[in-house]
Amino acid sequence: MPQTTFTLSTDGQGLYEFTRDVTAWVSELSMSTGLLTLFIRHTSASLLIQENADPEVQMDLRNYFARLVPPTTDPSMSYLTHTYEGPDDMPAHIKAAMMPVSLNIPIMQGQMSLGTWQGVYLFEHRDRPHIRQVVGHLAGGT
Repeated sequence: MPQTTFTLSTDGQGLYEFTRDVTAWVSELSMSTGLLTLFIRHTSASLLIQENADPEVQMDLRNYFARLVPPTTDPSMSYLTHTYEGPDDMPAHIKAAMMPVSLNIPIMQGQMSLGTWQGVYLFEHRDRPHIRQVVGHLAGGT
């Protein structure tokens, strides 16, 4: 079963599309059908399939989750005890617990079966830059 690791650099909170990297890897494998699993190896970031046509969608998602789970410096978050890694750390873990850390995408005719406006994103929940790893595994098929 083919496997790979995608390494992504982030510049802080936000959505980082890596559809092209995944598409290139899948096309190299010459498998006509199968199931692609993507798994992020971190507890403060997530994976999403989301619209890739209008960048306002990514901005609105980031703003929504920032409002839903603010930093620990916000008075509404005073009940949190895990604060020694910075005010964005525990909120990042909460966001990652609310969103997927793995994705399954069918492969048909050698391509990911994404919709017209869908892209694959890493959702970084920490404020500072990070190097993130996403493991890809392609199973089954021909």
